[in-house]
Amino acid sequence: MQAEPVSSLFSPAAQADLVIEVFDSMEPLKADWAALEREELNSLHQGYAWCRAWVKTHDVPLAILRGRQGGQTVFILPLEIVRHNMARVAQFIAGRFSNLNTGLFAPAFRDSLTPDDAQALAGRIAEALRDRADLIALRNIPAQWRGAGTALAALPAVENQNHAFQLPLSPSFEETLQQLNAKRRRKKFRQQTRRLEATGGYQHVIARETAEKHALMEKFFEQKAVRFKALGLPNVFHASETQSFFHRLLDSGSDGQNVPLELHALRLKGEHEGHIAAIAGLSRKGRHVICQFGSIDESVMADASPGELLFWHMIERACAEGAELFDFGIGDQAYKRCWCTQETVHYDVLLPVTALGRLAALAQRGVTRTKAAIKGNAQFYGLVQRLRARVSNGGDKDQAARDAASEG
Repeated sequence: MQAEPVSSLFSPAAQADLVIEVFDSMEPLKADWAALEREELNSLHQGYAWCRAWVKTHDVPLAILRGRQGGQTVFILPLEIVRHNMARVAQFIAGRFSNLNTGLFAPAFRDSLTPDDAQALAGRIAEALRDRADLIALRNIPAQWRGAGTALAALPAVENQNHAFQLPLSPSFEETLQQLNAKRRRKKFRQQTRRLEATGGYQHVIARETAEKHALMEKFFEQKAVRFKALGLPNVFHASETQSFFHRLLDSGSDGQNVPLELHALRLKGEHEGHIAAIAGLSRKGRHVICQFGSIDESVMADASPGELLFWHMIERACAEGAELFDFGIGDQAYKRCWCTQETVHYDVLLPVTALGRLAALAQRGVTRTKAAIKGNAQFYGLVQRLRARVSNGGDKDQAARDAASEG
C-alpha cells in the first residue's frame, strides 16, 4: 500500500477539511469500500468485486483516490493508469466494460456539492494525481441517476456520444408491459414460442453450478467471435485477460440482491436438443438489474428471435423478484428502443493534469463532439453503421463492437 496525503489547495466550506489520499492497492480500503458501495445509487461497476476481478486479471498500475472529511471516508474513486498514445490516462478500473459509472460517494457529501465545490474538487483530484497521470478521463457518467444528481457530473464534462436505455419495472410483468405495446408484445411472444415448440420447445436456463457457469461463459465467447467476424468488427472479448475477468466475476459470489454476474441462456429442446440459441450476462445491485452483454446463434431457429425471447423471460423474472429498473446499458440499438421507455444521457469528465494532458483532453473533446453530432443525425449514422461492416478500419469500431456485445 502507498498512501499520499495531499494538502488542501482549495478551501470552500464543504471541503475545508477534505483530505485526499492515493492508494496503489485495493485491500487497505476494503472496509470503507464496503460501506460506500452499500449506497444504492453508487454504480455496481465501482463495487469491490467488479474492480477486484479486473485487478486480479490485468497488470495495470492503480491510483485509487480516497477522500476523508471529519475523519469519515466520503468518496472513493477506483482508478487505473493506462497509456493512450503518449499520455498517461487515469480512468475507472475496468472502464472499457462499464455501462454506468458514478464513483463511490457518501450521500451527504454528494448532495452538499455546489458548483464551486465541484470545481474545487476537480482541482484537488488533478493535484493528487500530478505525478501519476497526464489526463483524468472519467467516462459514462449520468448527470441524473434514478432521480438524484451524481457528484461527478458536476465536474467539467462533455456529453458522451453514446446513451444508455432503461425499462422501469412494475411489481407485475403485465403492468410493466403496459408501458409498451402490450398487445403486440404478447402476440409476438406467442409466435416465437409456437415456432420453438414446433421443433420441441426450449428452456430458460440460469447457470447455477460452477461448471455450467464457466461452460456457458465459453459458449458466449464463441458466439461473439463468430458475430464480430461477420460484422467486420474487432472482438472486444478476444484477450485472454478479458475472458479471465468475466470468469472471475462468475465466482465472486452473490447475496440475492447483489450479483456481480449471472448468466442466462435460451436452450433448445427436441429436434435441436441442447443447442444454446442466446446468452445474456446480468448484474444486479439492489433494485437495479443491468444487462452487461448478450449473444445469439443465428445458425438455428433465427426466425424465432431467441435473443428477444430471452429478454422477455429475464425481465419477467426481474419483476417477480422485486427489481425496479432493467437496464440495457450503453449503445443505441433497435431492440433496446423496442423495450425501453427511458434514455439516459452520459457525460465524460476530462481533467487535464499536465500540458500533455491538456492537449489530449482537447483532442478527446473534439472527437467526442464529432461522434455525438454523427449519432444525432439518424440518416448519416445509419450510413456509418453500414460502412462499419464493410471497412475494416472505419468508423468508431471499438464502440460498434461494444454495441454488438450487448445485442439481443
